[in-house]
Amino acid sequence: MSKDYPIPAESIEREIEIKKSRFIGRVAPVSSREEAMAFLEQARRDYPDARHHCWAYQIGRPEAASQAAMNDDGEPSGTAGKPILNVIQHKDMGDIMVVVIRYFGGIKLGAGGLVRAYAGATEAVLSDVPRRVQRPTERIEAQLDFALEQPVRHWCEQHEAQVADVNYGEGVTMRVEVPLEHRSAFNAFCRAEGIILPASDQNASEPE
Repeated sequence: MSKDYPIPAESIEREIEIKKSRFIGRVAPVSSREEAMAFLEQARRDYPDARHHCWAYQIGRPEAASQAAMNDDGEPSGTAGKPILNVIQHKDMGDIMVVVIRYFGGIKLGAGGLVRAYAGATEAVLSDVPRRVQRPTERIEAQLDFALEQPVRHWCEQHEAQVADVNYGEGVTMRVEVPLEHRSAFNAFCRAEGIILPASDQNASEPE
């Protein structure tokens, strides 16, 4: 059965200084590579004159991430992205991206010093970031009459589901993020109300 897991509750940053080099750690919740790269681009815009913008992310449950990646951004291979990712993995958080921005202070740190610095900056920001629980969900598209929009929204409020998108035409098309443990209940509600779901969702049962 899919399990809940902790993710960052917000984006924060923390800074450490080592031998005149500044290391600014930034963390954010991300649910896709696209979101991770957008967060990286924002860091580059915010700190355009920094020497390096090194990063790592992992998406999905921390013990079984569906995606993970890292980048040294010009630092010696293995001295930045890998230590960032190692700290992320030890913090037991999923759907997480960390960027560490470095302003070179004129004193070389050596490979070991860089590893400790990037790990230290990551540790500093991850120690302070608040957490929230990520509940695995499934996005379901429902087609319904206008009169049923409010009942669907009410059902979502009662079952910790989120309305992700609504389109209006001859009827209403709603895309709903439903927690996996409530998926069969949502299907039953839709059947009772005459709401049309994709064939694959109509027969879905509780996850194993």
